[in-house]
Amino acid sequence: MNKPIRTMAIFCMLLFMALLANVTYLQYIAADDLNDASKHPENRRVIEAAFSRERGAILVGRNAVAESKASDDKYKFQRAYSNPFMYAHVTGWFSYYSQSGIENTQNSVLSGDDSRLFVSRLVDLVNNASPKGGTVELTIDPDAQQAAFDGLFKNPGLGSDVQGAVVALEPSTGKILAMVSAPTFNPNKLASHDLDKVEAEDKKLNKREDEPKLNRAIATTLPPGSVFKLVTASAAIETGDYDADSMVPGGPSYTLPHTSTSIGNGGRSCGTDKITMTQALEQSCNTTFLALANELGQDKMLRQAEAYGFNDTSLEDLKGQAASVYPTEDLEDSYLAQTGMGQYDVRATPLQMAMVVSGIVNDGVVMRPYLVDEVRSPDLDVLDKTSTEELSEAVGSDTAHELRKMMVSVVEHGTAGVALIPGAEVGAKTGTAENCSECNDYAWFVSYADKDDKQVAVAVMLQKVQLSNAEIAGGKLAGPIAKAVMEAVID
Repeated sequence: MNKPIRTMAIFCMLLFMALLANVTYLQYIAADDLNDASKHPENRRVIEAAFSRERGAILVGRNAVAESKASDDKYKFQRAYSNPFMYAHVTGWFSYYSQSGIENTQNSVLSGDDSRLFVSRLVDLVNNASPKGGTVELTIDPDAQQAAFDGLFKNPGLGSDVQGAVVALEPSTGKILAMVSAPTFNPNKLASHDLDKVEAEDKKLNKREDEPKLNRAIATTLPPGSVFKLVTASAAIETGDYDADSMVPGGPSYTLPHTSTSIGNGGRSCGTDKITMTQALEQSCNTTFLALANELGQDKMLRQAEAYGFNDTSLEDLKGQAASVYPTEDLEDSYLAQTGMGQYDVRATPLQMAMVVSGIVNDGVVMRPYLVDEVRSPDLDVLDKTSTEELSEAVGSDTAHELRKMMVSVVEHGTAGVALIPGAEVGAKTGTAENCSECNDYAWFVSYADKDDKQVAVAVMLQKVQLSNAEIAGGKLAGPIAKAVMEAVID
């Protein structure tokens, strides 16, 4: 073979090998990624095939809150959401253009493409049947979800344009028992087969200033105000120098270090000098927790906040969780003091504050929150069940016991009396946080209930209500919502 022919043969062989390598990459290595419509919205063939398929149901208990129903158009199946407004931020939507919520994170299961459904797909292929998706069962307690929804949307005192969120957790496991965000939207309108109407609805929702598609339970961080005093109290007791009965700084006001700015207690009973830690939490004494934060120092405050989950994310079953924040940059003493009462640059989501309470109730151990309980085949055989996972030991069991004792006292003798439930151990902390002089104050309420081996931790955040700032208070506005959710779980 002469040299030119040999050169061409080698060149053609290299081209063939490159082609073979590229085909192998596309067909085997990158196939799943290229078929993922959420990553490649321009892949209309894949989207149309997925949109026409019978997706699996999303279950709460035995009831489907999202399912596919036969339709008489070219897409064959219509995605339908029962109780759409109540579950919108949990289920999300599945549309021709996009997906969100559980519809997004569990898409491979619901569409039938998950590797755990290989046998089901093989049986469908042999029987020449259309592939079906698997079923996802959530951890949501329907009664707790209903109570949270009613508290936000059927409370005339909050107004029709309320913005806020409710989260309830099972402390020992991390199961999310309720998650509601206000305002809400109708995912059925985004899943319609009338694509022009879907596009118009999506644009309308995106233009609204109140951001109805935003899941405030996990994606909105706001100053937590006085509910953060639980974290400050945790850091103090963890030093070994304090317990529920220890004497701490009280008094009518506290002057921020190196400033002339004085912060008071809003007329609450905080003594003239020293008071017990329990009284400080009962009355939500700013003077106490401003002083404690400065005494503890930023390192201990930061370490305690991060032990509860601040500056990180933990929820894997929904996208969009924002990290709650405790400042990591060096703080001046005046700013450090303000973090002790949940102000300055401290920000938290309702989920994060529910995790703080859960950790206290669960002997100091914070569990990873989760929303997907089980994954099942189209024939409802269990393919996978979520295992509980410890995130951290936020505080020791002795500290947790002291915190629970103080939270119970806040309900029985302090600012959270609205949460009292006869026959149950109930602990709570109220909070009202400021953001700016022209802004609405934020009302917070965190609590737990324990009765007959049933436990629940709840966080309620009201970002905007129709009332003036003088009328906004966590106990008055958010407390009854938390109580209703707790009763729904333990009764």
